[in-house]
Amino acid sequence: MPTDGLLEIPQEFSPPFNFSRRHEIVGQVTSIGHNVTKFRVGDIAGVGCIIGSCGPCDNCKQDLENYCPKMLWTFNGHHEDGTRAFGGYSDNMVVEERYAILIPNGFALAGTAPLLCAGITAYSPLKYFGLSKLDRHLGVAEFGGVGHMAVKFAKAFGAKVTVISSSPSKKKEAVERLGADSFLVSHN
Repeated sequence: MPTDGLLEIPQEFSPPFNFSRRHEIVGQVTSIGHNVTKFRVGDIAGVGCIIGSCGPCDNCKQDLENYCPKMLWTFNGHHEDGTRAFGGYSDNMVVEERYAILIPNGFALAGTAPLLCAGITAYSPLKYFGLSKLDRHLGVAEFGGVGHMAVKFAKAFGAKVTVISSSPSKKKEAVERLGADSFLVSHN
């Protein structure tokens, strides 16, 4: 049983993809520490790439935990007791409450985990740099996981989007499926 502000999330509710598990995780909370306030046993929680940090350092106090010298990665991180974190490759995991997100009931779990990695990687700079406003024209360089999410968010924000890719074969996906306004081949 986790203590303090920790919760345990087994992986049996991970998205049902037909490829190896990743570091972003969605699962059902099976136990909680006595200081946990935003989760209850049975809730569905999501976890991105960080599961812990020291808390009191200057970086943590400024919400810059990714620069914390004791930041704990979801996978290949090392807990204070020396055990490794295996993230989505684990059958269950313990995470600090601060790094878990409550997933609403009825939310499509198969599409949730990618939002916790590629999704936030694309969304955060769009918001931070004011690119989520109407009438913007964005260029999305390369069209992998983060690029797909950037196109989806930018179009949802009402932006005009040009995808720039080295693979001409991705044009149909970018324009017809995701609604990009134009497509450029980077080596042309």
